[in-house]
Amino acid sequence: MSRSIFSAPVILIAVPESAIAEVVSRIASLGEAELRGKIVLHTSGALGSEVLSALRAMGAAIGSIHPLQTFSGIGIPALDGRVFAIEGDRAAVRVARSMTRALGGQPIQLAASSKALYHAAAVISAGHVLALEETAVRIFASLGMKRREALKALLPLARQVLENLERVGPRAAWTGPLARRDYNVIAMHEEALKSAPSEYLEAYRAVNRLAARVLDRDADGTIGELARISAKNGSQSKVRGASA
Repeated sequence: MSRSIFSAPVILIAVPESAIAEVVSRIASLGEAELRGKIVLHTSGALGSEVLSALRAMGAAIGSIHPLQTFSGIGIPALDGRVFAIEGDRAAVRVARSMTRALGGQPIQLAASSKALYHAAAVISAGHVLALEETAVRIFASLGMKRREALKALLPLARQVLENLERVGPRAAWTGPLARRDYNVIAMHEEALKSAPSEYLEAYRAVNRLAARVLDRDADGTIGELARISAKNGSQSKVRGASA
């Protein structure tokens, strides 16, 4: 690692979480004299600034700055209006806040201990939603639909739900058999999903319970009804069907 990085007052570590410790070690090896007074930030969503503590011991102010945005490697995502989670030493937070505003983002300061929970929520909102949509697409494909036809049919449903969530709130946007307490239909769904890979039925049951917990005013009662349905239907499903 070149000493030229120390010509800048701020060092930004933008590597995967698993590589941060190695980068920190390499930076620290260049010496305390180079680090004193510097600001060092990392961009991990799950880790707090404590992973940079070796650099703080050498005189740097440390922190983290995480844009709440997906980075798939396809194009450059917009950052205007995006939330940036920031935390760390006072001087590092000040710089992170300034960087966020320069990028058109909205800084939100968190405690370092909250980063993992914050990041879990982000993953549920993005990666897990993608997994659910892809599961629905594969089920449609298993019924004979072409992939593009399945996407064309299903994506407007997802978009409408998200628009309704923003417009009228979660409970008013909630539809489907669980919202109507139509447990006979849920039982039919479970029976049908037994022909799919086991994860499909497991996910359907888990997401129904989650929906009840966060959307239903009688969460415990509804979860109890779901448990009775699952117990009656059993848990066996075949590891086949509904494939890509």
